[in-house]
Amino acid sequence: MKLIESKTIHNLAKAYAGECQAHIRYKFIEYGARMQGLNCLAEIVDKVVFNEFNHARMFYTFIQQASDKTITNIDISSGYPFKEKWDLLENLKLASEDEANEQLRVYPDYAKTAREEGFEEIAKLFEDIIQVESCHKKLFKDLYNQLSTGTLYKKSKPVKWKCADCGYEETLKEAWEVCPLCKAKQGHVMLKLNDNN
Repeated sequence: MKLIESKTIHNLAKAYAGECQAHIRYKFIEYGARMQGLNCLAEIVDKVVFNEFNHARMFYTFIQQASDKTITNIDISSGYPFKEKWDLLENLKLASEDEANEQLRVYPDYAKTAREEGFEEIAKLFEDIIQVESCHKKLFKDLYNQLSTGTLYKKSKPVKWKCADCGYEETLKEAWEVCPLCKAKQGHVMLKLNDNN
C-alpha cells in the first residue's frame, strides 16, 4: 500500500495538526508564566513547546515523503481541545489532561493502523511520541500540583535552591524572595521537580 493512499496519511495529518495546536497552547502557558514572573517555570514549559514542534516536524516529514508531487490538501476531520483560558494554573491542569488524551487514546490507535497498513517506521514514531507525551503529562501535573499547593518554592525539608540568573545556591526549606547575590526575583529560582518527569 502506498502511504498517500492510506488511512495512515490521514492520521499523520491529524497528528500534525494536533501537535501544532499543542505547540501554541503550551506557548500560551509559557507566556502566562513569564507574565507572572515565573521565568523558570516558563523555561521548563518552553522545552515542551520545542518537543511539540519537533513532533509536528516528524509527522510533516512523513507526509511530505508520501508523494513526489505537491500535496495540496489532506482533508481531515478531527476534534481538538479549546478548553484553555488565560489562567496559568488551570491551563497546567488542562495540559496534563490533553497529553493523557493523546497518550492513552489517539496515538496507540494511529500506531496500530500504521502497523496494519505496513508502515512500521511510522508506527514506531507514534509509539515513541506516546512515551514523550507520558512524560509531558507527568510534568504538567507536577507543575500544577506544586503551584496549586504553594510548594513550587516551599518544601517540607531543606533543598538546594539555585538562581538561574547568577548561579547563587543555598539550602533552605523555602527559596528566597530576592536573590541575595543578583537581586533576581523568586521566579528566577530553578524549580525542584518530582523525579518521575
